[in-house]
Amino acid sequence: MPARPRRAAVALAATASIALFASACTGSTENKASDDPNAKTSITFWHGWAAPSEVKAIEDNIARFEKAHPNIKVKVVGGINDDKLGQALRAGGSNGPDVVSSFTTSNVGKFCASGALTDLKPFIEKDKIDLDKTFPKVLQEYTQFEGKRCSLPLLSDAYGLYYNKDAFKKAGLDPEAPPKTWSQFTKVAKTLTKAKGDSYEQLGFMPNYLGYETVVEHYMSQWDHTYFDKDGKSNIARDPAFAEMMTYQKSLVDALGGFQKLDKYRTTFGDEWGAKHPFHTGQVAMQLDGEWRLNFAKNAKVDFEVGVAPMPVADDELAEYGKGYLSGTIMGIAPQSKKQNAAWELVKYMTTDTEAVVGFANDIGNVPSTLEALKSPNLKVDDRFKVFLDIARHPESSTMTGAVNGPSYQETLSDLAHKYEKGQVTDLKKGLADTAAQIDRDIAAAK
Repeated sequence: MPARPRRAAVALAATASIALFASACTGSTENKASDDPNAKTSITFWHGWAAPSEVKAIEDNIARFEKAHPNIKVKVVGGINDDKLGQALRAGGSNGPDVVSSFTTSNVGKFCASGALTDLKPFIEKDKIDLDKTFPKVLQEYTQFEGKRCSLPLLSDAYGLYYNKDAFKKAGLDPEAPPKTWSQFTKVAKTLTKAKGDSYEQLGFMPNYLGYETVVEHYMSQWDHTYFDKDGKSNIARDPAFAEMMTYQKSLVDALGGFQKLDKYRTTFGDEWGAKHPFHTGQVAMQLDGEWRLNFAKNAKVDFEVGVAPMPVADDELAEYGKGYLSGTIMGIAPQSKKQNAAWELVKYMTTDTEAVVGFANDIGNVPSTLEALKSPNLKVDDRFKVFLDIARHPESSTMTGAVNGPSYQETLSDLAHKYEKGQVTDLKKGLADTAAQIDRDIAAAK
C-alpha cells in the first residue's frame, strides 16, 4: 500500500489540514437527513487509496454494496488526502463527497469538534447498532471525541516487531525467542549490530524518531501511560511513563552508536514503501512496523525468513506483553451531503457488514475492524498475521488520545523527544513540564 500516507508521518502531515478543518464548521451535528434511502440515487465516496491493488479492493467492495443496494450507485474518487478533504468540506456544494474516509485517526477530534463530519449517533440509534458488540474498544475510542461520534472504523492497523530470523541465527540468538522486555531488546539490538568503519554493515534496530515507524506514540504504547488527566490537562510531566520511555529510547540511541552516527546511516535507507526498505535489504535486523509489512516483504522477495512478534514492554509490565499501538482508517458523512441516508447505508455496510469487512481486509492485508470479522473463518491468516490479530484484540493495546486540535499535542511532544535524543535538551523533567504547559495553552486556544 505505497499510496497510503505513512503512519509515522500522518500526524505531521495533518498539520496543514488543521486550519482547513477549523473553518469547515458549516456542518451540523443534528441529523437533518431527509432523503429516501430506498429511492434510486447516486452518491460520491472519497478515499485515500491510490495503489492499483488497493483501488481494485475498494471497487470490489463497492460492487458488493451495489449488488446488495441496487438502488444506490456509488461514484468512487481515490487518492484524496486530508488537505483535499478539508477544502471540499469547507467549500460545501454539490460537487463534494457524500461519504469520506481518512487515514488520519489523529484528526478525529478536530473532525468531530468542528462539525466537519456529521454526527452519526442518530443513524446508529435508528439502526440499533450496539457499538460494544460490534467494534473493539480502542477503535471505538479513536472514532469519536468527547462523546461525539462523527466516524466509524474501516479496517485497522496493529504495530509489532519484525525481525530477521536468519540474522538471529548468525548472531547466536534464538529466532523463536524474540525479546519481550526493553532491557532484553537492548541486548539483542547490540548483538545484531555489526559496525563498518564509522557506519554499519548491519544495525540491530533503528531507534531514532525519524526511523520510519519509530515515533513517540508507537513507543508509548509499550508503557502504561495517560496523555491527559480527567480535567483534560496534559499529563506528560506527571505520568512517569513519558520520562521512562524517552530515557530508555535515548539509552538505546547511545548504546547503538549515538544519534549522529545513526542518523547518518538512516539517510542511506530506501523508501519506506519500496523494495529497498532497510528491513528488506538487511540494513536493519529488527523493525517496528504494521501488519502491511508482511505483504511488502513478500513482494520485495526478501532472501531471509521473516519473524513477527509483539513489541517489547517495560520491564515491570511483562504481564502485558502482547499489546501494541493500534490505528486505522475511518469513514464518515459530509455534513453538506443532501443524501445522508443513502450515504449512511454505504458507511454502515463497509464498516459493519462482516463479509464486506473480511473481504476488504483480505484484499489489502489489513486487520479487520469488527469483532465478528476478527473471528471469521473466511479471514485469510497465517501464524505471522495472527500475531497482529492478537495485538488488535489485546486489552492493553492503545492508540493516541483525541484532542480538539487534532495531532498538534503529539507534534509538540515529538519536538521535545527529537531534541532530547539529539542531546539538545538535557533536563528532561523541565522539558516535559514546559511541553505540557504548551500543550495546554494550544488546546485552550483551539477551544
